[in-house]
Amino acid sequence: MVLELDGKGELYGQLLRSLKRAILDGRLPPGTRLPSTRDLAGELGLARNTVLAAYELLCAEQLAVSRVGAGTFVADTLPSPRRMRAATGVEAQTRYAARLRALPPLSLGRRNEKLRLDLQYGEPLVDMALFTVWRRALSHAAQHTEARGVGSQGLPALRREIAAHLGPRRGISCDPDDVIVLNGTQQAMTLLARVLLNEQDTVVLEDPHYQLAKQCFQAHGAQVLHVPVDAEGLDAARLPPERVKLVVVTPSHQFPSGHVLTVPRRLALLRAASERRFWVLEDDYDGEFSFDSLKLPALRSLDREDRVIYVGTFSKTLLPSIRLGFVVCPQGLREEMVRAKMLADLACSAIEQTAVAHLMATGAYDRHLRRSSVELKRRRRALLQGLKVHCGDALQVQDSGGGMHLVAWLPGFSQAQFSRLVDLATERGLGLHTIAPHFARAPRVPGLLMGFAALSVTQINAATRLLGRCLAEVAPLAGARPARATGGLAV
Repeated sequence: MVLELDGKGELYGQLLRSLKRAILDGRLPPGTRLPSTRDLAGELGLARNTVLAAYELLCAEQLAVSRVGAGTFVADTLPSPRRMRAATGVEAQTRYAARLRALPPLSLGRRNEKLRLDLQYGEPLVDMALFTVWRRALSHAAQHTEARGVGSQGLPALRREIAAHLGPRRGISCDPDDVIVLNGTQQAMTLLARVLLNEQDTVVLEDPHYQLAKQCFQAHGAQVLHVPVDAEGLDAARLPPERVKLVVVTPSHQFPSGHVLTVPRRLALLRAASERRFWVLEDDYDGEFSFDSLKLPALRSLDREDRVIYVGTFSKTLLPSIRLGFVVCPQGLREEMVRAKMLADLACSAIEQTAVAHLMATGAYDRHLRRSSVELKRRRRALLQGLKVHCGDALQVQDSGGGMHLVAWLPGFSQAQFSRLVDLATERGLGLHTIAPHFARAPRVPGLLMGFAALSVTQINAATRLLGRCLAEVAPLAGARPARATGGLAV
């Protein structure tokens, strides 16, 4: 127990005042059992009678109660503890803090527990078999993890497994030394911002885009510009003329549109990176889940000048609570990235790294990916079929050949009617989520970002039926002219 004596007067009085401060400040909440007089006397180097006298006075002032055979406890009936008066009107202490204050609120991750059917993107596929496998892997890791932890670059065994996995699965040829283990995609972006960017450097994002990527670079002080994507992905010919330091792309499954960056566009982007000397961040957030027969390898597999920084994550393929990801890092950036990781948090959890390495080494990870792909394909098929049957022509579905979400546009709806639809669905327990916050400039056509990973086929069928009924109630009010759409995206 942390108690400071003020040195004024008798020792029992000093101890009494110290205990009273701790109780009234809330450091010793109501009902807390105080140490025995013998233990506290030994800890503070006081006579036991000194502590006993202080406790008796606490009880006399009704700040504590003595219970025969149980000990002395802080009284349950006390006034609210005195809290430090919160400072108001404090200005931002740094430019970084000022930029954080200026960031808009996020629309992702706001789960509403009252919704019984929520088509929220980002919710995981719940594979009950995985929980059993993961518990076993953690138990194995607890017995085989060195107590001293691992280096900042990551567990060598895990880096070896990642490098071996990326060759056949994503077409990337790399060595374990090229891999750095991090706490997910967001930390990868944060550390890359520190290593690559000065304030006012230009970062190019796709439009639409991932909100947390934009906010990460804005908070760092970068100038964020957007290049619209079409059905072929980002067009390097539309990159801004000013000096660009970093281009961030999701080529395997553009977020959130779902488009795949075509091979000609990939080659054009790599040529531009070589000629203009900018870096390319390849966010392969759900590239493992592709349902088409033709699956393009990662963009980095085409890179011959070491300009592409490949970012992968286990949070999407395993569980969101497993905060592990990795980068395949160009050699010229590796030393700075490892040092930045060390300064951020030293290293990722050694036990979790050992567990994931064990899953990969035993083949359990690949088996899980195969099961997940089959199940996600079933749920995607159920969503597409349900939208077709229950919603008809009211929705223009922008399907993609992979991932865990799709986009549906409502070309006959005004924004007011679209808001009414979302509100009506929410009232009835169905979560619908607008795609608008992911655009730098709001699309002219209202659209829904529809995640299907977290709902079973039965739940998806129920959700599409309910959506159809909501559309039927709102649709008679919809008299707006359909807006023009290009490449599946409203403009």
